[in-house]
Amino acid sequence: MSIVTGSESTFQEAATYGGLVDAIGGVATIVLAIVALSGLGQPMLAAVATIVFGVALLIQGGTMLTEYTKLLGPAGAGGATEELTGGGGISALFLVGAAGIVLGVLALIGIASATLTAAAVIAFGGALLLSSNSVWHLYRAKQARYRSGAAREISAAEFVAGEMAAGSGVLQLLSGLAAIVLGILAVTGANPYVLTLTGLLILGATVLMTGSTLSGTVMGFMEPSAKARGEFPARPGAAE
Repeated sequence: MSIVTGSESTFQEAATYGGLVDAIGGVATIVLAIVALSGLGQPMLAAVATIVFGVALLIQGGTMLTEYTKLLGPAGAGGATEELTGGGGISALFLVGAAGIVLGVLALIGIASATLTAAAVIAFGGALLLSSNSVWHLYRAKQARYRSGAAREISAAEFVAGEMAAGSGVLQLLSGLAAIVLGILAVTGANPYVLTLTGLLILGATVLMTGSTLSGTVMGFMEPSAKARGEFPARPGAAE
């Protein structure tokens, strides 16, 4: 039992630190975009912001993967399996995050900087679109884990968590669409750096508000109420 408890604690700590670093990445992207939009070193700062946001996406994907892995553990294997189909966006976060870092590095060394950063913004927007429902699916999986098929009323904390998860999906969807449009306009050559930096500003704000930090908040809403009611599924081999 102590091994299982220690494992859950490790998962929760990983998700907490991942959410914090992800939020820092969003803030850094916002700051770099604002400074560059003021007219200071736009090509270089756009490339650096692209790299930073790519790292933030990788961290967000890792944090989401940590939470899904936690749900697949012994404590949650029984009731949440059917809700784990929403993790497909995680692969997009990993792939696009890595691609964004590569594009940012190439742009930083001076290879078609305007085009590559604009392409990265388009890819980032697509990743947000594909993963827009990830937090909602994670909420549903967590809810299924703690209910374990038992009929009961939804607590106020769970209701708020559900609203936050659904709202984050809508915001991420709209931000992804906006980033794609801005990236396409930037590729055409009309004020490319201004449009690219505006897209990065929107993307950074979105990750800050609806990324791993929000999924950590959802977990915080769900777990205390479940523990207080003693509704965790029985662990195999646990002594009475």
